[in-house]
Amino acid sequence: MVTGIREKVDVCVVGAGHAGCEAALACARLGLETVVFTVSVDSIALMPCNPNIGGSSKGHLVREVDALGGEMGKNIDKTFIQSKMLNVSKGPAVHSLRAQADKADYSREMRNVLESQEHLTIKQAEVCELLWMQEDGKKRVTGVKTFTGAVYECSAVILCTGTYLKARCLCGESITYTGPNGLQAANYLTDSLREMGIELRRFKTGTPARMDGRSIDYSRMEEQFGDERIVPFSFSTDPESVQKPQVSCWLTYTNEQTHEIIRGNLDRSPIYAGIIEGTGPRYCPSIEDKVVKFSDKDRHQVFIEPEGLHTNEMYVGGMSSSLPEDVQLAMYRTVPGLEHCKIVRNAYAIEYDCIDAKQLYSSLEFKEVKGLFSGGQFNGSSGYEEAAAQGLIAGINAAMLLLGREPLLLDRSESYIGVLIDDLVTKDNREPYRMMTSRAEYRLLLRQDNADLRLRKKGYEVGLISEEVYRQLLVKEESIQQEIHRLKSCIVGANQDIQAFLQAHGSSGLKTAASLAELLCRPELTYDEIAEIDPARKPLPEDVTKQVEIEVKYEGYILRQLRQVEQYKKMENKMIPQDIEYDDISSLRLEARQKLKEFRPVSVGQASRISGVSPADISVLLIYLEHRNRSLINTM
Repeated sequence: MVTGIREKVDVCVVGAGHAGCEAALACARLGLETVVFTVSVDSIALMPCNPNIGGSSKGHLVREVDALGGEMGKNIDKTFIQSKMLNVSKGPAVHSLRAQADKADYSREMRNVLESQEHLTIKQAEVCELLWMQEDGKKRVTGVKTFTGAVYECSAVILCTGTYLKARCLCGESITYTGPNGLQAANYLTDSLREMGIELRRFKTGTPARMDGRSIDYSRMEEQFGDERIVPFSFSTDPESVQKPQVSCWLTYTNEQTHEIIRGNLDRSPIYAGIIEGTGPRYCPSIEDKVVKFSDKDRHQVFIEPEGLHTNEMYVGGMSSSLPEDVQLAMYRTVPGLEHCKIVRNAYAIEYDCIDAKQLYSSLEFKEVKGLFSGGQFNGSSGYEEAAAQGLIAGINAAMLLLGREPLLLDRSESYIGVLIDDLVTKDNREPYRMMTSRAEYRLLLRQDNADLRLRKKGYEVGLISEEVYRQLLVKEESIQQEIHRLKSCIVGANQDIQAFLQAHGSSGLKTAASLAELLCRPELTYDEIAEIDPARKPLPEDVTKQVEIEVKYEGYILRQLRQVEQYKKMENKMIPQDIEYDDISSLRLEARQKLKEFRPVSVGQASRISGVSPADISVLLIYLEHRNRSLINTM
């Protein structure tokens, strides 16, 4: 059926989840006429699984998205109902903010941001076909076509389809061909992508049941509180504006009775009955997987988390499942506090189509289709935060392409976003990818607290950070350096007052004079505590003093990582010509040659991170490139 509707825009974004929202906002804010398509306007920025933003390593991503000019951090600051800084007993590198969201408010607020954004149009429609043409031996995207026949001509398309593409939800023997939360699946785009030569795969994820909060006995659980002093996600949010009453979460545990019910019904689980085709996430397993793979554990944590302030639905974290409804109810009712629980929404597994991300450049543009970008779970990742980060980068780079500017490429030494994208495009990910702090080699440099110092300038250069905000950053940087210099220059003697101060704080006395910076290096002393012996100190903002303390305390470790980064950069800056013929490099092992041909890395550094390419292969590649460069010079 053809409607005759034909419109011309700059960018089409397919999907309005966390990736699609960031992509669409980035393009529109950079002045490009943008339309974002969604199967339901009511599902914009939907949180179909866990009701939280952030967490270990994921909090880093949210901070980085904010530093570059994204929206997720601002939105959760407006809609959170509990906030907690994780890993505070450990070093600052792994501190990570996590906030419970009011799901409905989060979606509503983000929709309002999109609706208020100039150059951005929301369209409820299913995109069923990508339009493209052959140009100079390469495909180039020219637009999209909806199920109703409407055509939107454009110069760039960003695919952010999430878990909707050919989706099906499984609850025991029951299968529904829908997206998450019973929303309409996107059933037609897959065929169009395959016709373009794009390689697709099948992944799965899952979600636990939602309970009627009135049916839960919280007295049998451990109450989990938020932080007394709330730290906002966004660097632009006034910390005082987020100090508000918080709701509680609750902790309970499974037991052997729970596990026995699960083991006795594994044959009815689609995961173990062979009904599910897709590969699930290793680091967010179903309760069935936990019981089978960790059979030595006699219990598993279960977190009861509110879905919002205006509902009694409670999220049962840690117990995602695809078991049948009757088994679910029996299983949940063995958990302390859930003995009389009533299920509002059954747990389910969801299968969906996604891509093998090795088809992408680090800009998140498809190697074989100019103007086609991709972000979020469609790239084979999991998580709202990972999606938002990719959506923002895809949106920025789509805009850079249309504006005739260089793409924004973040490497592993600059950001968690860089680690995330590099892992996706260089590793053969056979399961949904999840960000973790352990994946970042330079995590002492890539702390969540300094994301603005690392990335604000890049956001400003792109055009998503205002002049005023950037000037504030420069003032902050100068204040930090001046205070560090002052602490290193301020010397205190081994007099009676100083010795008494050190003794009172459980610190060893001085034998000779020392700088305030040297004293601050002691683990038992903080920047605030040494104010007592620092009469020349001037009041400084908390975000400045925090950076000062970290930079001084960890200076040696930071300098060591900076030296490691220098070596890393040398490899990253050794570019590989895209017309290189790996078959001509006879000394390369066959596996390495195959992998290099498959991934087509842009630098030697990227090549070194491809599975199956050894250090010896890299040495061979470096020698070949050196000879090739010499030959080119001699022919000039």
